[in-house]
Amino acid sequence: MTNEPIRPANIGQLRESGFDDRTVKEELRHNLLDRLEAGQPLFPSIVGFDESVLPALERGILAGHDLILLGERGQAKTRLIRHLVELLDEDTPVIAGCEVNDHPYRPICARCRALVAEQGETVPVEWLARDRRYAEKLATPDTSVADLIGDVDPIRVAEGRYLSDELTIHYGLIPRTNRGIVAINELPDLPERIQVGLFNILEERDVQIRGYQIRLPLDLLLVATANPEDYTHRGRIVSPLKDRFGTQIRTHYPEALGDEIAIMDQEAKAPAAGIPVRVPPFMKELLAALTAELRHSPQINQRSGVSVRYSIGNVETLVAAALRRAARTGEPEAVPRLVDLPAVLAGSLGRLEFDAVEEGREEDILLRALKNAILEVFRRRLAGFDFGPLLQRFDGTFGAETSDLMPAGEFLMQFGDLPGLGRLLGRLGVEEESPGVAASALELALEGLHLSRRLNRESAGRIGAYRYEGLPGGRER
Repeated sequence: MTNEPIRPANIGQLRESGFDDRTVKEELRHNLLDRLEAGQPLFPSIVGFDESVLPALERGILAGHDLILLGERGQAKTRLIRHLVELLDEDTPVIAGCEVNDHPYRPICARCRALVAEQGETVPVEWLARDRRYAEKLATPDTSVADLIGDVDPIRVAEGRYLSDELTIHYGLIPRTNRGIVAINELPDLPERIQVGLFNILEERDVQIRGYQIRLPLDLLLVATANPEDYTHRGRIVSPLKDRFGTQIRTHYPEALGDEIAIMDQEAKAPAAGIPVRVPPFMKELLAALTAELRHSPQINQRSGVSVRYSIGNVETLVAAALRRAARTGEPEAVPRLVDLPAVLAGSLGRLEFDAVEEGREEDILLRALKNAILEVFRRRLAGFDFGPLLQRFDGTFGAETSDLMPAGEFLMQFGDLPGLGRLLGRLGVEEESPGVAASALELALEGLHLSRRLNRESAGRIGAYRYEGLPGGRER
């Protein structure tokens, strides 16, 4: 049996326990300061924001402000907001059965005010866990005032209550999250007449429902997200509402390839298959470099952005292509190779918004970005490497073929005993050698040499199948 402390069961016992009475924002501030003083990381699963976004978030919480996060899609805005729940106390007392989580010392709804007036210190108390103190709403054009704030409940009227009775009100999402955190995603998509309904909640902390003479001094933190384009240029958030958010926080995409790779490792779903999967580090680096290329491409709509989910989806598709090959050919492990990248491009085409003048050039734009990414990783990893022994194999009539369904062993057999393969793997950060990893590394070397104009490459008749040959006359271009 566990010796858990007995929690106060009514208001009187709660007073006797010396309960620390704080508002939500005071609670967040206090718990954040405890973490900062202890040197604990704020949100360990958020990557790449330690020096930019998180300091701004910390200042906003310490200032007691309502927050708005601006950023393109896939910049972890929603995840960041959900992590704020971790700064709440594990649980907090509320009057039992209250729709709006009334504080035992300061009830705000008609039902609880009457209950306290009648029963006093014996009013029962229940404890609300932190995960029940968070509500999230995706703003859509059909969102109504009733959804967010509340409306008259016809069923309660039918039960015999008068319309003037406050107890006929059915409260919406925001009052029901009193003493918690309310998040509204994509705030500009909320109709302007609904945005106006948030004015009082953000400033005066009360609600107005169909002209009722009631005041609910809500205790909550309101956090919203928006796209910067909507927020700053189109004016889709009404100006008085902008003014009521105390702190604006600007998010961004990962600024380093290492951060992008860390997010891919953290978020990509591991396949539930019996075949072992091994993704060489340089293949993840290629996908991160591809995303970085697209984020700087003038042919890609940068206002829409290239989400981190694009990188995560690409690594999942890459692994799936390797699993398909292993299952079809009987390879003992699934190792992604460069021949799997055409499948990645084909599967991710619909996730991007293009600004190209000519229609139908989307595949060419993606292919060019991929070539740039491969060449970047090749040069960064293998600059100064001696490719002489490999290039000598292509003297005369020798040619090497590869495809997305060719086993690694069969691909490597074409080269026989290739000097320098171990050094190549070492330069690419591979610690444990295997046929699959060796084939993947060798394909990167061949493709890099081709893009550096030191080898010829021709399509072998279908997507993901190639033949590499030496240059005419055996001379580099």
